[in-house]
Amino acid sequence: MCFNPRPLFPETARCLSVRSLADMRFNAIIAAITLLFAGAPAAQAGTPDSVKLTYDVTLNGLHIAHMTEQFEAREGRYRAVSESVPVGLFALVQRRPARFVSHGRITAHGLRPDQFEGARGADDPRRASAEFDWEAQRITLDHDGQNQSLELPGGAQDRLSMMYQFMFLAYDRVSELAFPMTNGRKLDRYRYSVTAEVEIATPLGRMSTLHLVKLRDPGDSVTEIWIAPQHAHLPMRMLVVENGSRYEQLVTSIEIKP
Repeated sequence: MCFNPRPLFPETARCLSVRSLADMRFNAIIAAITLLFAGAPAAQAGTPDSVKLTYDVTLNGLHIAHMTEQFEAREGRYRAVSESVPVGLFALVQRRPARFVSHGRITAHGLRPDQFEGARGADDPRRASAEFDWEAQRITLDHDGQNQSLELPGGAQDRLSMMYQFMFLAYDRVSELAFPMTNGRKLDRYRYSVTAEVEIATPLGRMSTLHLVKLRDPGDSVTEIWIAPQHAHLPMRMLVVENGSRYEQLVTSIEIKP
């Protein structure tokens, strides 16, 4: 999305610059979207082989993008793709879709990414990627002409695999979660509180959700995620508020197979 998660917005609200929303999905929300419970066992039974979600993306109430997320699992491996296409006035300043790809293995504890990449076209100077070397326990981040190797913590996810890791987790008696996540630019740990049975309105009707709220220091961005148990614990709504800018993603269609 001159959008899709990376750090997030200050400049977005001001002028919908070419960086704005792309930075957004790259760093914050997705910072929040795909989570790994500390110590929570995976719940693999009935995990879908295929998922397709679409979202409307708004900035301060203005519809700026249409987002499509797809996930496929086959023979012990997965592939997830996210594409955000600018719409309306926003398409005049950012015409190229933002595309993110994650692929890796499916283990007893859910997803284990091998590689993540995000870019807006082949010549995007802000292309970012992450390579996971689980044997050596190292992760290599490549962005803005820089290459960085870091220690790879157990259970680490990328900003896209996170979203589908929700499907593999057990939620009984969980009131807080913690997870390491990378967007190809940095590797951080995040903590969220979890509240059950929070009802939200969507274009698909009202839904009972688990409400995840980022535990943050003063001055940090606000991040909230609503995941639906009746839809494989996938995210139905996401909200980030930073520097007066309000970014929101709301589900518009769901396809889950089988």
